[in-house]
Amino acid sequence: MHPTETIEEFYEGHPGMKMIPAGHHHQEAGHFNVYPRGSLCHSVTSYHRRDFYKISLSIGGGTIYYADKGISFDKCALVFSNPTIPYSWEAAPMEQTGYFCLFTEDFISSNNRSESFINSPLFSVGGSPVYFVNDEQVKIISDIFCKMLDEIDSDYMYKYDLLRNYVNLIVHEALKLKPADTFFKHSNASSRIASLFMELLERQFPIDSPNYALKLKTAADYASRLSVHVNHLNRAVKEITGKTTSMHIAERVAKEAKALLRYTDWNIADIAYSLGFEYPAYFNNFFKKQTALNPKAFRV
Repeated sequence: MHPTETIEEFYEGHPGMKMIPAGHHHQEAGHFNVYPRGSLCHSVTSYHRRDFYKISLSIGGGTIYYADKGISFDKCALVFSNPTIPYSWEAAPMEQTGYFCLFTEDFISSNNRSESFINSPLFSVGGSPVYFVNDEQVKIISDIFCKMLDEIDSDYMYKYDLLRNYVNLIVHEALKLKPADTFFKHSNASSRIASLFMELLERQFPIDSPNYALKLKTAADYASRLSVHVNHLNRAVKEITGKTTSMHIAERVAKEAKALLRYTDWNIADIAYSLGFEYPAYFNNFFKKQTALNPKAFRV
């Protein structure tokens, strides 16, 4: 799985789009932009997280893939994505129209988050991000996007407050709808999940600085990052590789520990910290269990 796509990388991958200069709006407003989909809708996007939120009115259909499931549709849909859920998109071979807006976490002022907003598809982890819309709803939502397009180029002092309100309006339109429940399971779901896990595990290494602490340490951490239940992850990894998720993590951490002990002059406490151990004694016990040697003896 590729690293998280930043909003800057998103713009680099869409040369026809211009990122609004930082000085174009109040710094505290965060980043917001809105576009017609049209030619900006790539036929295929790679599977990863994005560090921004996105709301799309998709007219044209396609398939969204998640770690263990996907959804295909050939009708108009309102689609939400957030930084929590990795996904990829494959457009259907037909004309793609509609609109989308994207914005950063900073754009959503924390003191403006109502209960309905927090419970909305924007922040959903386990729910459906796809809502089918009829012709009347398409018109209502299209009108909101058109107002966004008009406002983004205006000189109105409080336009980002207004744009934030337009986002809220779309969220409320979605909350009135029934989410799509036609997800399909990947035919090779276990293989896909195991592959994504192994790629994510390998991406944690090498560790280049003693000031960096390993962020993903447990099976639950990896399951959370992949947006699957930890039991589902464990079953898939064991089925495909014959080893548990925890075994793979321990083996890879031990491999990195050996490299750090052998090729760096970091002290053992720094190595322990960088590998996610709270105390050197915990690292000593782990390393001895994995290699039958304590770190000091291995380094000699």
